[in-house]
Amino acid sequence: MKRILLVEDDPNLGLLLQDYLQLKGKFDVILCVDGDEGLRAFTKQDFDLCILDVMMPKKDGFTLGKEIRKINQDVPIIFATAKAMMEDKASAYDLGGDDYITKPFRIEELLLRINALLKRVAVKETPESGTAQTLFQIGDYSFDYTTQLIDYKGQQQKLSTKEAELLQLLCLKKNAVLTREEALLSIWHDDNYFNGRSMDVFLSKLRKYLREDPKVEILNVHGKGYKLLVN
Repeated sequence: MKRILLVEDDPNLGLLLQDYLQLKGKFDVILCVDGDEGLRAFTKQDFDLCILDVMMPKKDGFTLGKEIRKINQDVPIIFATAKAMMEDKASAYDLGGDDYITKPFRIEELLLRINALLKRVAVKETPESGTAQTLFQIGDYSFDYTTQLIDYKGQQQKLSTKEAELLQLLCLKKNAVLTREEALLSIWHDDNYFNGRSMDVFLSKLRKYLREDPKVEILNVHGKGYKLLVN
């Protein structure tokens, strides 16, 4: 049984989500009512996924997510909040979040997002079960999608889950165009404006990680998408 950490300061919503996910999703759901309690729970048990409310007392969800990422780089994190500003979504992904859902939301939609994230994690942990390549050479860089590590002459950079997924797509289409729609639908499952802006943040980070090798570029292809160019 997969264990989920649910941190939600609204007791009624928290109990409703906990009951539904345990009944319909067959998950073991640990409910905490603030960020401090959530961090204590995370340090005491292993979790397969975290759902963090953003606006909470004592410690907000973004701060909690950042502290969880220091402990575990790989556990999927879904941020949930009533705030819908672009900068909040960008912050969620920038902190290593894997998904973002805006309140009010349908519980069924949350369950679909949870299952999608857990499925992607399962595929990554058993690469032999799929056909996608996981090891890449990008000029003087080596990239391991499974461990989410970029290596440049012995110096390693750990990527977030979405950074790794985006770089894998670019590598699979090296020197060819990866369309914007293809990337958004593959990683975010929705090509809306907000997800597009979030992807731009990740592309900027990947360009920064790969800047040491002048033979490597991530180009914008006007009106189409992006190209990982390796000369």
